Amino acid sequence: MIKADLYNQKKEKVGEVELKESIFAVPKKKSIVHEYVRWLLARKRAGTASTKNRSEVKGGGRKPWRQKGTGRARHGSIRSPVWKGGGVVFGPKPRDFAFNLPKKIRKKALKIALSDKFREEKIYFIDQLSLEEIKTKEAYEILRAFNTLNSLVIIEEKDEKIVKSFRNIPKVDTFRWDEINAYEILKKKDLLITKGALDKIQERWG
Repeated sequence: MIKADLYNQKKEKVGEVELKESIFAVPKKKSIVHEYVRWLLARKRAGTASTKNRSEVKGGGRKPWRQKGTGRARHGSIRSPVWKGGGVVFGPKPRDFAFNLPKKIRKKALKIALSDKFREEKIYFIDQLSLEEIKTKEAYEILRAFNTLNSLVIIEEKDEKIVKSFRNIPKVDTFRWDEINAYEILKKKDLLITKGALDKIQERWG
């Protein structure tokens, strides 16, 4: 077990938490993280790019001029790819870019991302995160206490006051513990994890 400091919202130390080495001490392996990010971004691609080939564009039903005697190059249709407004050769068509990635690899990538942040001392554990009302100013003060304005806030359960207070701050996202992934973790400079969310993470993936 690894031990880490536990803070309150003002970054005052209030205790310690025990971290499982199977989540927060996983050796770095870039190939796994790279494959996971590639898989996630591929799933997000719309794949709607589409062009028309010569059989799909309008017009060109007849030969533009006779085959011989004009002195011009021979053509059979004005919708040939060599003409302006003609069809596109080997252009993109709607497709699905998604591919399968084993759950074991996805899980491993998440652990590697968490371990990297912990080694870099970019994770702060908070005993409890609560706001009396929806107020961005209070959320901003919490982030200032931890000297971060580029962070991922991980909570145990969806709390409207917390989510709405943090969402107006640029470069700050709020996720429930079971919504996190390696890509979102790596995108942010720091992580703020509540004690309740930590317990859930270690129970699920430990």
